[in-house]
Amino acid sequence: MLTTISEPLYVTQFGKAYIGDSLHLLAELADESADLVITSPPFALQRQKEYGNENQENYVDWLLGFAESVKRVMKPTGSFVLDLGGAYESGRPVRSLYNFKVLMRLCEEHDFRLAEEFFWHNPAKLPSPIEWVNKRKIRAKDSVNTIWWLSKTDFPKADVRNVLAPYSERMKKLIQDSERFYRPKKRPSGHDISSRFANNNGGAIPPNLLQIPNTESNSQYMRYCTTVGVKAHPARFPEKLPAFFIQFLTDPGDTVLDFFAGSNTTGAAAESAGRHWIAFEKDRDYLLRSTFRFIDEMPQNELKEFWHNIISSERVIEITKRQKEMVLMEESSIYNK
Repeated sequence: MLTTISEPLYVTQFGKAYIGDSLHLLAELADESADLVITSPPFALQRQKEYGNENQENYVDWLLGFAESVKRVMKPTGSFVLDLGGAYESGRPVRSLYNFKVLMRLCEEHDFRLAEEFFWHNPAKLPSPIEWVNKRKIRAKDSVNTIWWLSKTDFPKADVRNVLAPYSERMKKLIQDSERFYRPKKRPSGHDISSRFANNNGGAIPPNLLQIPNTESNSQYMRYCTTVGVKAHPARFPEKLPAFFIQFLTDPGDTVLDFFAGSNTTGAAAESAGRHWIAFEKDRDYLLRSTFRFIDEMPQNELKEFWHNIISSERVIEITKRQKEMVLMEESSIYNK
């Protein structure tokens, strides 16, 4: 997978997690080696966060600096999914256009195709920004992120049948007794709704509005961080978000890359789906803590011993979830090319 041998911080059954500058690590990946690149970079916020983020003035140019590297490592049928949160102009109740500028330049300057735009609605998000929403009460709370699904060609790999949504109760009744509840007719819009509309296809085609609450308050990752006395990553996205695109845009055995991994939610989603994954993160502490996403439940004393072992390790950490143990690998066995 990598053209130059770099040493990962840890490996799992399906993935490898690396510490370092994402641009440098991207340069080590082989051409056309990733089926899906999905990431949520630090957003263009007005204030600096502890996890590191570029200021609004430089953000678009900074993020576009990754474009050609991402495009190079994508397979011709691959996808690039980019999650960007909304922002306001500094000191003004006026929305920043940075996320749309990123999209326009990716398409116009780097020849990406916009396969489809998605919107992630987090109904659990607290009201923000404080000045305009809480204090002056002149804006509604910002609870929707834009997610750009980009590709190198017009026809990237995708199968919406893998992410069908549950039918509504009304639709279930229609399917069970279509003669009673359904009469085919032409809608005012001109669409001809035929009798096939009542067929059971296993679920409904999902919309491009993804309503997923970001409420990871009692997950194993959060509980284990608390147990060993470390801070969780402050800007996590819910595992259901990358899981949707992994199921939608990849097949089992494909490779998923997140080059701003943070607490490695993407890697955990890929691992659960049986996809190979690669994670890049510049902060060693955050990446070490992400190992909590890949281990089995263990008693408090075993967890603390596990944590002590990995923070003091100078070798690659292999997390073998099924055996509930950590094995320190010899350097010669890191890669299976």
